[in-house]
Amino acid sequence: MQRVSCIDIGTVTARLAVADVEGGRVQRLAKQSTICDLGEGLSATGHICDAAKARVLACADAYLAAARSSAAPVMCCTLTSAARDAANSDELLDALAARGLKPQVIPGEVEGMLTFLGVAQAFPGKAILIADNGGGSTEFAMGSMKGGLIDLAFVRSIDVGCRRITERFLSEREDGVATDEGLAAAHAFARELFAPLSGMLGEARVRAERLVACGGTVTSLVAMDAELVPYDSAFVHLHELTLEQVERLEAKLAPMTVAERAQLPGLQPKRAAVILGGAIAVAEFMKATGFDVLTVSESDLLFGLSITTASAVAGEKSPVGWIPELSSLA
Repeated sequence: MQRVSCIDIGTVTARLAVADVEGGRVQRLAKQSTICDLGEGLSATGHICDAAKARVLACADAYLAAARSSAAPVMCCTLTSAARDAANSDELLDALAARGLKPQVIPGEVEGMLTFLGVAQAFPGKAILIADNGGGSTEFAMGSMKGGLIDLAFVRSIDVGCRRITERFLSEREDGVATDEGLAAAHAFARELFAPLSGMLGEARVRAERLVACGGTVTSLVAMDAELVPYDSAFVHLHELTLEQVERLEAKLAPMTVAERAQLPGLQPKRAAVILGGAIAVAEFMKATGFDVLTVSESDLLFGLSITTASAVAGEKSPVGWIPELSSLA
């Protein structure tokens, strides 16, 4: 059994996983999640702001300490949509490298493959479509896992995420209440970018049996719908969420201020500013893919990243073709 640690720095959330991996499967995984909001102001400026950079670096320091205390010998560090978009990502990468990390900004397609690898563990032999809805982008991958190997019909990364939608269309009022014009524009934006998915699904050589979604938006929507306090990952994992529920929650959120949303049972207060944008993205990709029900997965990119990191440590072939750069925690 190989113990590994991974940090993934997304547009909204930075996360740590310490996992024990054996035989290409995660046997145990402990996660920490921190809303650092790396993408704050990114849509308007094209740059990572100093405050966001400082939040991420403080979080990375805490995660490094936690990984060392867990006796994980190596760490992988990835960054996704915000780091792909920002003109000054090198400043953050250099600061992370100064801490002994080897940060990698991964392409959206690699992000999608890693997520599929993690999610598909729960659906062996089943053809599934996964959607990883993040702050700056949503990754889609369709295929199946057989004998520990993934067979993908397609992988696609689309620049629609909760933070991107919020900053472009839902920030007209300082209190966060959505305007009718903003809501309509947000839906039109997501609808247009997700539109190609219908053709991709129709042309694929396999037909997905179910849509499986992961990310902070869908887990929060389940928790909000059930008024889940405290959060219960066992309840959320593999829980179904209907399009009707998503649209009902969107209608509830839209007239509320950010402060009011922050008081809702089941929602992390720091996610209150972007949850409406996330609900819009989820509703539109459900419509684009033709699914009126999705299955929520707590397994995600971190699971796939852990498996791929363990393969690299063992000198084995990468299950997704991408090879992580590892830093020693000794």
